[in-house]
Amino acid sequence: AGAQVLALARTVGALEELDDEIRAAGGKASLIPLDLSDGAAIAELGKALAGRFGKIDMLVANAGTLGELSPLTDINEKVWQRTIDVNLTANWRLIRALDPLLRAAGKARVAFLTSSVGGLGPRAFWGAYGVSKAGLEMLAKTYALETAHAGVRVSIIDPGPMRTKMRAEAMPGEDPKTLSEPSAVLPLLYYAVSEQYDGEAQRLALRDWRR
Repeated sequence: AGAQVLALARTVGALEELDDEIRAAGGKASLIPLDLSDGAAIAELGKALAGRFGKIDMLVANAGTLGELSPLTDINEKVWQRTIDVNLTANWRLIRALDPLLRAAGKARVAFLTSSVGGLGPRAFWGAYGVSKAGLEMLAKTYALETAHAGVRVSIIDPGPMRTKMRAEAMPGEDPKTLSEPSAVLPLLYYAVSEQYDGEAQRLALRDWRR
């Protein structure tokens, strides 16, 4: 849609495939191989982007991990920590590192991807994931209040069930053909990162989206 994409992910091969798709569509991208659980690397990322770009107009925080579906008391401690690190702490580190660049844009837009699990209520055996998403939504709301005067607008996007690898891991017996492709959320996402959106951590659910 005309933006220069800064694509961040752990897997170089997947980033290169994405780069090919973006170039085929006439766009351009910079690829950033990075594990979001690496706090030091995120801090250095902020410095590097500040030196190269000076500002960031949009941030889409989409990374997530399912963790382990089991009773709270049975969750492996390392799995719990990894789930919280990726789904919650990494987003705090990102906004801490990128906050000066978002403020410098004047009208920056930040979109956090969430879930009904944790975001709207608890679900048995989804403890680590649900807790991380509940925390993420509070993080988004707090950041929205702290940056509203700087022109930063934050949204919380709930895409609902989608045909993804994570969904298949959580619901192995589900027919994927009954689920929406991830591309279905694009119109909502475009709205959330546009100047048209002027909410403060408004929760935007795809199932309610009518545009």
